[in-house]
Amino acid sequence: MTASAPPAPAMGGFERYLSLWVLLCIVAGIGLGQIAPAAFTQLGELEWAGLNLPVAVLIWLMVIPMLLKVDLKALGEVRQHLGGVGVTLFINWAVKPFSMALLGWLFLGILFRPLLPAEQITSYIAGLILLAGAPCTAMVFVWSNLSRGEPHFTLGQVALNDVIMVFAFGPLVGLLLGLSAISVPWDTLALSVLLYIVVPLTLAQLWRRRLLARPDGAQQLESWLTRLHPVSLLALLATLVLLFGFQGRQILAQPLVIVLLAVPILIQVVLNSGLAYVLNRQVGSPHCIAAPSALIGASNFFELAVAAAISLFGFESGAALADAASTALFVAGPSEWRAVAARLGVERALVVREDGVVEMTPAMVARVQLTPAWASHWDPPAG
Repeated sequence: MTASAPPAPAMGGFERYLSLWVLLCIVAGIGLGQIAPAAFTQLGELEWAGLNLPVAVLIWLMVIPMLLKVDLKALGEVRQHLGGVGVTLFINWAVKPFSMALLGWLFLGILFRPLLPAEQITSYIAGLILLAGAPCTAMVFVWSNLSRGEPHFTLGQVALNDVIMVFAFGPLVGLLLGLSAISVPWDTLALSVLLYIVVPLTLAQLWRRRLLARPDGAQQLESWLTRLHPVSLLALLATLVLLFGFQGRQILAQPLVIVLLAVPILIQVVLNSGLAYVLNRQVGSPHCIAAPSALIGASNFFELAVAAAISLFGFESGAALADAASTALFVAGPSEWRAVAARLGVERALVVREDGVVEMTPAMVARVQLTPAWASHWDPPAG
């Protein structure tokens, strides 16, 4: 079977200027974060099991409509494009995660270290690892259309990546975080995989099967995809507003950090897309296979990366905040640490006094379960 490029795609007015809307949402998020910081703080406190609920809802609204396009039966199509599929899998799972970890260690851990906040470097490297640990799912169809990719190859590749991601994302990210000497909270990581990969994919497939079971199933599916498309885009834009609302102060205070973080990401994109395209051409894949393969290899499932990063490190890089705050709390001592924590904006803090008694803020009490041995030493907060 000879692959041929489909006709040039038609783009709606909104999609044509999506880059502009993204930029405006970034500016709006930063502005709103400065105008109403208390509102964003309250949204950040809406958590369950360490996962932020507003972000979870937005990501589901963003991802499920796009996963509704995925037909797992298309896995059989991969046999028709084994060369392209093999190259894409090699880039996605054997090159991109490890190259990003290496680039993060090289640029952020060594070359840019004097220019970065020392207490946040570990979190920055972890963010890059999370970003590269999962191949793009949602936007792949857009990239394939724009590059005139072969639609059956794209569909089969996305379906295969989704299945692999269910089993590989957690162990792969855990391995790379461990090699980078970053503590891995496996329970939170596993919960992120469950909520942001397994559950959305399962719901989308059940919904798709239910629609296609109807006599006019194909038309029903297309109708729902058309109606949900703007919902998905609006959820994407709302997520950007929310995230940049939380990060606005850090971005304005440290614009150089954003530029430095972009360097390894840009190198990774160029490296992986170029390598994927060249390897595809070497194995005889036509442009309509090589182009989407290169774009899949270069892009990332940023929704999953953002959700996992928030779960692991918090909106404002909680790991870094904890490192900096711990010194201040230690110096403050047993009589003043609560007041110092309040001034620093640290809601979750735990202090072990010299006599072995454990003290915690109310917010930390809600997240910590002491073993029987330690429970006898706990001094509950007043009120």
